[in-house]
Amino acid sequence: MWNPVVVLDNGGGLIKAGLGGERDPTAVLPNCLLRPLSSKKWLVPPSTTTSSSHDDSFDFTSAAVRRPLDRGYLINPDLQRDIWAHLFSSHLHITPSQSSLLLTEPLFALPSIQRATDELVFEDFNFKSLYVADSPALAHLYEASRRTHVGSRAAQCSLVVDCGFSFTHAAPVFQNFTLNYAVKRIDLGGKALTNYLKELVSYRSVNVMDETFLMDDVKEKLCAVSLDVARDLHMARTSGKNNLLRCTYVLPDGVTHTKGYVKDPDQARRYLSVTDVDGDPPAEFGSKEGMDHFEITEKPEDRKRVDLSKNEFELTNERFLVPDMLFRPLDLGMNQAGLAECIVRAVNSCHPHLHPVLYESIILTGGSTLFPRFADRLEKELRPLVPDDYQVKITTQEDPILGVWRGGSLLVSSPEFEAMCVTKSEYEELGSARCRRRFFH
Repeated sequence: MWNPVVVLDNGGGLIKAGLGGERDPTAVLPNCLLRPLSSKKWLVPPSTTTSSSHDDSFDFTSAAVRRPLDRGYLINPDLQRDIWAHLFSSHLHITPSQSSLLLTEPLFALPSIQRATDELVFEDFNFKSLYVADSPALAHLYEASRRTHVGSRAAQCSLVVDCGFSFTHAAPVFQNFTLNYAVKRIDLGGKALTNYLKELVSYRSVNVMDETFLMDDVKEKLCAVSLDVARDLHMARTSGKNNLLRCTYVLPDGVTHTKGYVKDPDQARRYLSVTDVDGDPPAEFGSKEGMDHFEITEKPEDRKRVDLSKNEFELTNERFLVPDMLFRPLDLGMNQAGLAECIVRAVNSCHPHLHPVLYESIILTGGSTLFPRFADRLEKELRPLVPDDYQVKITTQEDPILGVWRGGSLLVSSPEFEAMCVTKSEYEELGSARCRRRFFH
């Protein structure tokens, strides 16, 4: 009898869940419980990939949020159990006691957290067997399966840059095993970027400190990585219609629309056309003197008038200052290296023979790598730090949010997978700590 294998990429921000062997997960939903203003109950948010009767009417405005993971690690198993129970019954339609589970877990999880996870899997849900994997290894596996045209060295070895919800890892992977001793981490991820954007908008425009999901949407639709921060800061000071950075986001009013939206998408896209990396202003401005000229000759009717009846706010330099945190944490007072230096430190922790292979096989995964121009900025910062005789090649995954899940689905399809798992009977006989040794964590 065929036993289904559930692949569960249990992220701090999103859960990606589905059956092994499929290309895409069945459900992608926030890993949290929400209590909207209109409800007295805590609810599981709707999935973004499966149809649900309340998808369109679900109002995220000012909803209270409870998350089972904090800084990437499981701190509330009871809350996680409730979310998984809803996921298995309403979206995957599986019986855990008749299924196996592949579960992702953050690097360097404490033994107490690992034990709580195993209890959740085997004692609360009674899964038949379990395999625990880490995100970098699965991202590498999926990319290696697609690299039929590259040499064997690059297919066996890569440096995975995982910019997730809670933190960012630069993790060397060799033959599908993450080299834990060389992994470097930045305590910044999508959650910190959203919080920073909330602070900037609340200070300058309107209080959005309680609008987590709304500001996630603003970040994803309007933020982009700057290739020249000094130039773009100069652009942001330009007034009126000549400011390529300025765009407007309309807040939900709870009546005509329950979700926010970009007021003028074409206006918002103008900044993304700025691709010069030599410090010169875009062609529309002619010269930096011309940019200053715009500030002087601006007509009064071009200036934005504040209309208190409109529920909207403008963004300018926030659009690139927020993603810039990943490259310049020190500017915010965080005593941590930026992403490029973090990658160099990870590579230098490996054997010298691996250095050229790692630099020419950098894989970007995680939602924060979706910012426009992310790979271009990383390469620009990385190139001066890397020896001249090494190539730097950066690959962004086809879908950075689903790449890890697809790697898990691929692993489940391999004939060796069943032997890699820990069964429920082994867990009951040996306990969590001894079973965990099988996963080489």
